[in-house]
Amino acid sequence: MSATHTEVPSMLAATLPTPVAVGEYEQCPVTDVLRRIGDKWTVLVIVLLGRRPYRFNELHRGIQGISQRMLTRTLGGLEYDGLVNRAVFPTVPTSVEYSLTDLGRSLLTPLSAVADWAVSHQAEIAAARELNRPAIDTLDV
Repeated sequence: MSATHTEVPSMLAATLPTPVAVGEYEQCPVTDVLRRIGDKWTVLVIVLLGRRPYRFNELHRGIQGISQRMLTRTLGGLEYDGLVNRAVFPTVPTSVEYSLTDLGRSLLTPLSAVADWAVSHQAEIAAARELNRPAIDTLDV
């Protein structure tokens, strides 16, 4: 990007074909990451692991409403993507500890920016939702 366009967000500066092809959208690395972090539990798990490592049961107890199966799936997906490290300790019974990798820790900064934006604009979003509620209720989906 040239020095004259430093104020343009990278998402807006990127060239997109129109219409955007389904295959291109599906293969987009941004779409891929947003799918991973956009589920119900992933951001919370990343934030908790960003504070310190957790053993599985300790993490499970720390998140009300998540099932063991869903926590296992969430941690497995994060491990698969290289964001979480799973360490097994040869104790009786076996202990498993989860922590963020360097790659996972690097995600904390952009997630924090989104969180800060959401908190800063919470009232505006709530007001817009209230104002637009009748329009949404009448949509024929």
